[in-house]
Amino acid sequence: MSLLRHIPNALTCSNLICGCLGIISLFTNKLEPAYFIWAACVFDFLDGFAARLLKVSSPIGKELDSLADVVSFGVLPALAVYTWIDPNTHLYLPYLALLIAVFSALRLAKFNIDTNQTDSFIGVPTPANALFLSALPFLPEAIRLAVFSPYVLAAIAIVCSLLLVAPLPLFALKFKTFRWQGNQLRFTFLGISVLLLLALHAGAIPFIILFYIGVSLISRLAGVEKK
Repeated sequence: MSLLRHIPNALTCSNLICGCLGIISLFTNKLEPAYFIWAACVFDFLDGFAARLLKVSSPIGKELDSLADVVSFGVLPALAVYTWIDPNTHLYLPYLALLIAVFSALRLAKFNIDTNQTDSFIGVPTPANALFLSALPFLPEAIRLAVFSPYVLAAIAIVCSLLLVAPLPLFALKFKTFRWQGNQLRFTFLGISVLLLLALHAGAIPFIILFYIGVSLISRLAGVEKK
């Protein structure tokens, strides 16, 4: 058991390593940084799952998780957008992308001290924000050409940064049971997301994140999600 209790933190460190490798890939052009963000998301899910399974949750694990997330879901996507705007062509505009890193850190700090975000989220979670940004290069060509205008990317960086700390109530994909009753919204969202992925592959991810935000707001207004 003494070794098993280190598994969650090892998975968290794997998340952090993915973020570091993604940053390296940005400046060596060896691999699309999106792949490292997606791998980091897998490790981010697994560390929490392992901690609950092994019943070894700890304050240091929580803090380590946030520190890893700042790198993988804050700094890495911020630098990705920075390079997409092209600092060689635009003098100041690319630096707006760094807001993503700043607001991701703020989002994670708020989450760590907020006891109201156990079953739902207030503001877009950093992994969801990173997934949205990382998948922009995989959008259908016509949409991608419009999105990758420097000014559109700068606007996206600002909006995504604000959504991280906005008082938006968003449902969490946490299943207490796997029964349909009480999980209608989650199952419906997952089903539609799978269909979008089958149709658009990685290019579906930005649409899924926007769908997630939209469904959360509509369900809250309709009274479907009470928490």
